[in-house]
Amino acid sequence: MDKVIEIKNLSFNYPDGHQGLKNVDLIIHPGENVAVIGPNGAGKSTLLLHLNGILRGNSTVKICGLAMEENNLKEIRKRVGLVFQDPEDQLFSLSVFDDVAFGPVSMGYPESEVRQRVIRALEWVGMGGYEQRSPHHLSFGEKKRIAIATVLSLDPEILVIDEPTSNLDPRSKWSLVDLLKQFPMTKIIATHDLELVRALCQRTVVMDEGKVVADGDTEVILGDIPLLKCHGLAPANL
Repeated sequence: MDKVIEIKNLSFNYPDGHQGLKNVDLIIHPGENVAVIGPNGAGKSTLLLHLNGILRGNSTVKICGLAMEENNLKEIRKRVGLVFQDPEDQLFSLSVFDDVAFGPVSMGYPESEVRQRVIRALEWVGMGGYEQRSPHHLSFGEKKRIAIATVLSLDPEILVIDEPTSNLDPRSKWSLVDLLKQFPMTKIIATHDLELVRALCQRTVVMDEGKVVADGDTEVILGDIPLLKCHGLAPANL
């Protein structure tokens, strides 16, 4: 498969009439690490929510060759792991185990496989042994890792993360970056953190006012200071 994500002419209006996305075209290939950057309100999060059908605009969206249609949603949500900006939006159970198990249980896996998937996902994010802890008593960085484990438990082909380093101290941030580098799947990361972009992503998409305004090699994009300034992005290393 040469495309894991194919979006053609995607537009989306919120109920209040605000246009969140305008004629977005985007193709992402297997194994790519793609950053989506832009100012607040650029449409980054709105775009991410279209990648597993939480939002659906008037366009063609295909994930791993599957059209974004009702009868494909369960399979698409297995393949696309979406991690929200605030882990509190993802963690709602009394124990870490139950939060990480939620996806596999919903997919109907047998109890023995659910347990195996939970333990493996927690090991992947460096949180082995936390199964019986309350997610609400963990540090913010630990919650971020647990939130990632909740989607890794389904072995996604695509990992989609909204602002992974927001509200993290420098040590936690770089620990998370090192963690994300280890995952082989395709990654799409919406962020304001240009250090993260440079460290993790080979390709960068710039969005503003709901549109894709640039798409290319990360070093080229981050080196284009006029482009970054024009779209409200602090230049890297300045």
